[in-house]
Amino acid sequence: MGGPPVAGGLPDGAPVTATPFRRGRGTRRIGVRVLSLLALLALWQLAAAAAGNPSFVPAPRAVWDQLVLLSTTHDGVRGYSGHLLAEHLGISLRRILVGSALGVAAGLVIGVVLGAVPWIRLVAEPVVTFVRALPPLAYFSLLIIWFGIDETPKLWLLAIAALPPVAVATAAAVHGAPTGLVEAARALGASRWNVIRDVVLPSALPEIFTGVRLAVGVAYSSVVAAETVNGVPGIGGMVRDAQRYLQTDVVVLGLLAIGLSGLLIDGLLRAAETRLIPWRGRT
Repeated sequence: MGGPPVAGGLPDGAPVTATPFRRGRGTRRIGVRVLSLLALLALWQLAAAAAGNPSFVPAPRAVWDQLVLLSTTHDGVRGYSGHLLAEHLGISLRRILVGSALGVAAGLVIGVVLGAVPWIRLVAEPVVTFVRALPPLAYFSLLIIWFGIDETPKLWLLAIAALPPVAVATAAAVHGAPTGLVEAARALGASRWNVIRDVVLPSALPEIFTGVRLAVGVAYSSVVAAETVNGVPGIGGMVRDAQRYLQTDVVVLGLLAIGLSGLLIDGLLRAAETRLIPWRGRT
């Protein structure tokens, strides 16, 4: 026989199911987000009507019409400047992916060195902080002088923009690794590399992932700057080109495309973080 009933009417040992509650909470969250989106669209429409100037505040319908136009071929015109919206976005995402990957890889190496070797941290940390404080446009002109106007300066710009957040987060996490675990590993005969690989890096992974998410965000915010020169095709180049001709609806569409794709990539990074670092937040 089962045990006596516990508070709530369930017998001892019976499985507690929270599915209906969780399902209801999830439905409410979706409902709140949908209502928030509708409220933002309504405010946007009111702002467009109050402005009365589509070159200043385009209406949501105008942006939607541009989405349809730039995603298809009409009257022999294909998308924007001969490329569909998805192609512009895909090229920018490729630049962001390559630039972020280079910046993250370099940031990880630099961060581990800074966190593990005190005298190098003393010398190099101000340099990393200096680069982090620079706006991308401040050094993009120099990159163009060095590498021309093709893909190379764009990738360098995104890589340099993505490097400091990862380097700083990694250095802080490595420097703050649990002293007890490090000393225990050394007492068991682990080499310096083994300590870093098996103790320091696993404990630092949560902070490193936070740095990676910040780095990708910085790369996203820098893509328009990276595509100011010879950036078409590219979503940032499309935004800059449309701005010259006061095509505000195209500018807003490009910004929405960048923001929504950024939300998607950040969601994927958070899902990967949850899967790869299940010990985050646990002691």
